[in-house]
Amino acid sequence: MNPAAEFDIIVYGATGYTGRLVAEHLAARYGVGGEVKWAMAGRSAAKLAEVRDEIGAPKDTPLIVADASNADSVSAMVNRAKAIITTVGPYQLYGSDLVAACAKAGTDYLDLSGEPNWMRQMIDAHDAAAKASGARILHSVGFDSVPFELGVYFCQETAKAKLGGVVPRVKGRVRGMQGGLSGGTAASGAATMAAIQKDPSMLAIMMSPFGLTPGFQGPAQPTGQEAGEDPDVGPVAPFMMAVINSKNVHRSNLLMGHAYGQDFVYDEMVMSSPESGGPGFTDMASLPGGVPKPGDGPTKAEREAGFYDILFVGIAADGRQVRVSVKGDMDPGYGSTSKMLAEAAICLVRAPDVAGGVWTPGAALQGRLVDRLQTHAGLSFVVES
Repeated sequence: MNPAAEFDIIVYGATGYTGRLVAEHLAARYGVGGEVKWAMAGRSAAKLAEVRDEIGAPKDTPLIVADASNADSVSAMVNRAKAIITTVGPYQLYGSDLVAACAKAGTDYLDLSGEPNWMRQMIDAHDAAAKASGARILHSVGFDSVPFELGVYFCQETAKAKLGGVVPRVKGRVRGMQGGLSGGTAASGAATMAAIQKDPSMLAIMMSPFGLTPGFQGPAQPTGQEAGEDPDVGPVAPFMMAVINSKNVHRSNLLMGHAYGQDFVYDEMVMSSPESGGPGFTDMASLPGGVPKPGDGPTKAEREAGFYDILFVGIAADGRQVRVSVKGDMDPGYGSTSKMLAEAAICLVRAPDVAGGVWTPGAALQGRLVDRLQTHAGLSFVVES
């Protein structure tokens, strides 16, 4: 963290679909210049001013012009903040220089990346520099993959309290979900596929549950690629986000010193009931109207009508179980994600005891983030049994 910085948080990409929602949340909850000192950043001062007015942010909200293609402007922005929130993706196209600048300057960095190949490149390239500078680099600070990563953490904390220790097996089961997909998410998926075609060696990282745990390879994991019957919950089907979330869960375990054990097994699937998610959460191609363009996404009414409900089943070696759930009060990808990202950034800048390095949000902030998301971001963490 950059303790002498002018701002606690700069939202970079504030004129884009998700960046606008992050800025809107900060403006509505914190105003400007008070409890949280934050600013909006993007390529165009005029567009920033337009968005500031549209979201009802105060007229004196600071606006910063920065462009991913201009290293000097990125460096100048980084030096003004304790933490940079970036929603400018695909990150493998527009994020690498920003990560490098933050790691060098000691400035915290948070994104929404669901791009595991690129995330592994950032770990390999910048973990040492971030540890040296004190920068905390956090990827996947949204629906990829906070509810899942923290859901496993909460499940394990519950197991310790109820069963006397952590469990070697956790199942993530999406029990219900309603929400849309933005063009930015679709563009990230396309960029990842293009990168793998250019460099086929990346496929091994994409396919491995341990693609984000360099130096550690755990036990065989369920693939989750086929529908079937789960004896603990009933019918299940593949879940589109599992390939990303499971990697972050295993990295979280590694970063916490294998708090769940080195033989930990985890998978995610959708429970096959009428409530279990709409089109797009098992197959992007099934989206009504096709894949949206970058900058597009669900309407305000659609975001507010959205929700998610994820069950985590923790199973001890002797068969005893704990069950917990994580629920969100808006659509997962945008309404809820924007609140998670903003609140995680505040939580991070208020946690000076967390060392530098490339973290996952849950491993870095653990119970502090659970509490903050329940208080300020519309998430609930519930022990069910």
